[in-house]
Amino acid sequence: MKKNDRFIKTYTQGTLNQTEIWVDRETGVNYVYHSAGYSGGLTPLLDKSGNVIVTTIEL
Repeated sequence: MKKNDRFIKTYTQGTLNQTEIWVDRETGVNYVYHSAGYSGGLTPLLDKSGNVIVTTIEL
């Protein structure tokens, strides 16, 4: 696996105000990234119970 292949973008929406979902291929943890203009933030994606969403990844 290349150094930049650890994360996979699975969802994207918007252009100037952009929301993306990324999955860590090593842990399966889902992250949501949101950017607006020159700022942005990344956080683990949680379900309605507050648990981290983990996707099973087959390599």
